[in-house]
Amino acid sequence: MSVPAPRARPGAAGSPDSSDLGRFGYGQQLRRDVGPFASFAAGFSFVSILTTVFQLFGLGFSFGGAGFFWTWPLVFAGQLLVALCFAELAARYPISGAVFQWSSRLAGTDIGWFTGWVMVIGQVLTVATAAIALQAVVPAIWSGFQLVGGAGADSSPLSATGAQNAVVLGSALLVLTTVVNAIGVRLMAVITSVGVVVEIVGVIALIVALFSHAERSPAVVMTTRGAGEGNYLFLWLASSLMAAYVMVGFDSAGELAEETRAPRATTPRTILRALIASGVGGALILVGGVVAAPSLLDGELAAGGLAHVLTARLGDVGGRLLLATVAIAVVVCTLAVQTSGSRMVYSMARERAFPFASALGRVSARTGTPIGAAVLVGLGAALTLAVNWKQSAVFTALTSLCIALLYLAYLGVTLPLLVRRLRGQLPDGVDEFGRPLFSLGRWGVPVNVLAVLYQVVMVVNLAWPRASVYDLTGGTWWLQYSALLFIAATLLVGALCHSRNRARHGGPIVLGAAQTSTPNPAPVEEPA
Repeated sequence: MSVPAPRARPGAAGSPDSSDLGRFGYGQQLRRDVGPFASFAAGFSFVSILTTVFQLFGLGFSFGGAGFFWTWPLVFAGQLLVALCFAELAARYPISGAVFQWSSRLAGTDIGWFTGWVMVIGQVLTVATAAIALQAVVPAIWSGFQLVGGAGADSSPLSATGAQNAVVLGSALLVLTTVVNAIGVRLMAVITSVGVVVEIVGVIALIVALFSHAERSPAVVMTTRGAGEGNYLFLWLASSLMAAYVMVGFDSAGELAEETRAPRATTPRTILRALIASGVGGALILVGGVVAAPSLLDGELAAGGLAHVLTARLGDVGGRLLLATVAIAVVVCTLAVQTSGSRMVYSMARERAFPFASALGRVSARTGTPIGAAVLVGLGAALTLAVNWKQSAVFTALTSLCIALLYLAYLGVTLPLLVRRLRGQLPDGVDEFGRPLFSLGRWGVPVNVLAVLYQVVMVVNLAWPRASVYDLTGGTWWLQYSALLFIAATLLVGALCHSRNRARHGGPIVLGAAQTSTPNPAPVEEPA
């Protein structure tokens, strides 16, 4: 067996990873301090099943009852198709700002810019919704965390005092994650790696605790017990919001490609491992929550979600210990999402394709991180949180909206990939260890077609103007249609920004042009 030659210091000039990046027209500015486990942790902590399942379990159950479990394997299968496509691209284009870079190199920089723009907005909203999740956990651990209204106030995120306290806690968390992102990727990698270990232990403990306190057989998921009133198909489709919200962000390992050692070999596998681990663990948690709930018909499971099940079954001490692991997962999830969003902003800004590009596309020589981009994402998330201060009904709408935007951005990658694949134009090559790049081979076309069809259906499903999702006030028309209105506004503002960028560039963005002294060089693709 051949042994790879010793590698130069990661990120150093002349190292294999740095030279590989240079073929795309970029110098090594970010520091390569991310190893295989930290790369996996970036994707797993973005998905963060403890954070997201706890956050929306009650919502999913309130629509579909016990049968809402079956949205999970459906969404998992669809997202696995998407992840397989992303794994191929991560091997061929190991560049920060993955979705923007992949779309630009597949379909041109005009489409790529809009894909990146939608992704950035979706990531900012996702950071905000992740930070809000702190409110669903920490007041249940200790009532002193309910700062607004005092310990006796209603801590539900949908109540007035709960919504306002969510803004306070979430803003404090965003300050912390922004500071960590500014200090450096090594600290971020250590925190996410430790957090993921804690989360995995917490997931295993939670599954054991739930099944050991089962009230009924897992066969209950074959029923609709606890479902809302109305046409069950429509209720079931609405309940899929929970699974769709959980299983996104596995691509964040690709966002850290320029900071990952041997990214062509590492990133494709960590993308798939993050999604598969989350899919298996999340499925067991869902079944465990349904079988261990004291009742499926008294409304408590829909209102209190898994936190209600834990405190009812394990008591205050045991329940709070497990909730503490959930709180850690929330912190790490928020950090991972903000890191991913900041790398997307940085990748677009260094092409001078983003407002305030000179500040946002700069990497600190001291910390090796794009501090301006991290601050922007954190500030945008904090402003989004502020909307929740007087309008607690926005939370559910915001959750569905951010996922609809991420699905749209993903579609901006998989659809152009399908076109390139049908034309036989997908580049090939070898990874850092001389092995063939990850490839779907003859399965590429059918997997890609199914991924696109799945995404189109889910975008329609997520953006559908359901009053029960988007308008919890029961009579605010703009809330009911907020997804469609916000997506339209995002595209309109994006069109204005992009038009200005094109005018400044004198034409389409040329990838890598801003990184070299040669004006408008030809973009560099994957070497044969």
